[in-house]
Amino acid sequence: MRGRKGKLLIVDDDEKLVEAIELFFSRAGYEVITAADGLQGMQQMYSQRPDLIILDVMMPRMDGWETCQRIREISDLPIIMLTARGQETDKVMGLKLGADDYVAKPFSLKELEARVGAVLRRTRLPPPDKGRILYADDELAIDSQRLEVSRGGERVQLTATEQRLLFYLAENAGRVLSNEQILEAVWGAEYVSEVDYVKLYIWRLRQKIEEDPQQPRYILTERGIGYRFEKAQ
Repeated sequence: MRGRKGKLLIVDDDEKLVEAIELFFSRAGYEVITAADGLQGMQQMYSQRPDLIILDVMMPRMDGWETCQRIREISDLPIIMLTARGQETDKVMGLKLGADDYVAKPFSLKELEARVGAVLRRTRLPPPDKGRILYADDELAIDSQRLEVSRGGERVQLTATEQRLLFYLAENAGRVLSNEQILEAVWGAEYVSEVDYVKLYIWRLRQKIEEDPQQPRYILTERGIGYRFEKAQ
């Protein structure tokens, strides 16, 4: 029977850690499936259709970086990355590749559960102001009624968090939003100190909706404050 809280796919070659995570989350009301490397993880994702993937970085055959990249080519399933190193560069790498969150080993299972819960809440929340076109010009359209974003007539594939961020910016077009405001509205109050998340997700959005991400016309940086969505003139 499917877990009350959702189905999790754990992809990690550390058998003892996987066993501990599986036991903890099963008791917490989740259905848990596992895989020992990236290739097995991809197979499980196709066959089991999980709600969220917990993905280790250091694995044989296919590591977490490549697995995350491949998943993002075909799916917007939420991903939480695990790494033993806990380096800032790993965090940046994971988020740039499309991970939704990042937990450094060693971690407590309670901490991981809180992160899983927060990511699942974000993906299940309805978008802001559902039922209207948030923005449209000759190049970009943001339709919160159909949950679609298109650029040049082509649909843009966004993760749930990317979509919520873009909708929030567009809903407040012309208004300067601080990093803290963005984090609280999109990620939740527990993330208000994670400024890197905003930076990296803005970078990801610009790659997808801007003609020239280095010279953005829609998502503008307000130095030392945050960001502003600018309507085309």
